[in-house]
Amino acid sequence: MSGMIFADSLSRLGTESAFVVLARAQALAQQGKDIINLGIGQPDFATPEHISEAAIKAIRDGQHGYTPANGILPLRQAVAADLHRRHRVEVNPDNVVVVPGGKPTMFFAVMMFGQPGAEIMYPNPGFPIYESVIKYSGATPVPIALEEKNGFAFSAEQVLSQITERTRLIIINSPANPTGGVTPKAEIDKLVAGLMDHPHVALMSDEIYSQMLYGGREHTSLLQYPEIRDRLIMLDGWSKTYAMTGWRLGYAVWPEAAVDHVTRLCINDHSCVNAPTQYAGLAALNGPQDCVTDMVAQFDARRQVIVDALNDLPGVRCADAAGAFYAFPNIEGTGLTSKQAQDKFLEEAGVATVAGTSFGAWGEGYLRFSYANSTENILEAISRIKKLL
Repeated sequence: MSGMIFADSLSRLGTESAFVVLARAQALAQQGKDIINLGIGQPDFATPEHISEAAIKAIRDGQHGYTPANGILPLRQAVAADLHRRHRVEVNPDNVVVVPGGKPTMFFAVMMFGQPGAEIMYPNPGFPIYESVIKYSGATPVPIALEEKNGFAFSAEQVLSQITERTRLIIINSPANPTGGVTPKAEIDKLVAGLMDHPHVALMSDEIYSQMLYGGREHTSLLQYPEIRDRLIMLDGWSKTYAMTGWRLGYAVWPEAAVDHVTRLCINDHSCVNAPTQYAGLAALNGPQDCVTDMVAQFDARRQVIVDALNDLPGVRCADAAGAFYAFPNIEGTGLTSKQAQDKFLEEAGVATVAGTSFGAWGEGYLRFSYANSTENILEAISRIKKLL
């Protein structure tokens, strides 16, 4: 038996249950069970060919070495140009830090502000890594409750009322995982105005789904508020928008005072992002954007199908999903808890979903369905669940 003694902090680290469900679904599939996976949050589209080709060309051109820790300059310039095109904001490429995916930004931001005695606010239900890393840092996680009656948008009044002198960081995410909720501009305006009274509080805005909005909704980037730019970390990336989850490529725009700190964290953690992937990211931003438009249009069509189909299930109601590619139906009327429904649908109907409680205590009574799957599979999955219920 091993005599290794691990650090206490490891016991505070959570996981992302979607990967646990994925593993169970794959195990059942290997046993010959027909599984439809509506659990994992990644586009079911291939990375567009011109993006893959750019990485292959970079390898052939000998781009095999280290790059600057914050990312190659042409990529950071392309990010700044893209943000100007989409949000009409000026961003200095020196404030852009390219990292392997979205999570390093979350991890670094929380570790920069989180320590025993500090408080960090995060959305609940929300991406599970927020709460996990806050606990790991030793800080106290303070949930921002997202409720169905508000379309799963945060209430600025509630967020501001929870600020104390110990609050160091507020994390917001719109469009949101797992709910698909989008916070309206009026609420963001109110939050930013209220933060003027709390200059010690930093913000991390997770905008990874910023290009996935439906029903005429528009994205409000926190970058559009110059009054908080000196304490805003804005996270975005390529994973969802360009179907590049496995490439591991993301970025954040950091406030001037944090750039050196985060660059040092990058050097200590991963040195730099692999070079060919950065050239793929460059081709994504500088190339044609119809691949994005087409993918989002297909998600929109599926969204309408899944929301209608879920609302047709006994004991289930589903709010209109405004963004991302998730539906977050209320299943309280089935008499099942979130975990019971997740397990029952997988084991008995062969449909993988993720319990709302995987995203925090406020997710009880809900299930996350990813509609990153074909319309045919979505309809078959809901039909199986209907028979079961």
